[in-house]
Amino acid sequence: MSNTYTQIYLHIVFSVKGRQNLIQKGWKDELHKYICGIVNGKEQKVYAIDGMPDHIHILISIKPNIAISDLVRDIKANSSKWINEKGYIIGKFQWQEGFGAFSYAQSQLDTVIAYINNQEQHHQKKSFKDEYLELLQKFNIEYDEKYLFDWIE
Repeated sequence: MSNTYTQIYLHIVFSVKGRQNLIQKGWKDELHKYICGIVNGKEQKVYAIDGMPDHIHILISIKPNIAISDLVRDIKANSSKWINEKGYIIGKFQWQEGFGAFSYAQSQLDTVIAYINNQEQHHQKKSFKDEYLELLQKFNIEYDEKYLFDWIE
């Protein structure tokens, strides 16, 4: 076979450092467009992006020529630099270390896209912590809760 053919869909989730509510509605869409530009610049594709003031969800398809950790590192580094250069917050904006990445089949995309696009409604009933723990459990990912996030209580 002379070519490589893949179909890899990932739902990526990461939060603002300390889970602070720093992403504001006034510039959230601009941030999402900027992140889409980063992903597109790496020749990958965004299917959905949304989140809340303290975290973000991105559904992407990736090619096998890029490591997911490299892509997420670039998204976080470039978007945090962009937020800081724009002066959108007082102080320094940072994303939390680490991320979640969950794989889906093409037949599940509509459901995942709807889930991501309805974050505000979803979080009226469930906290981000509960949502994230539910994802880890749904995908049978072993974890130690004390290492998940630096929760600010």
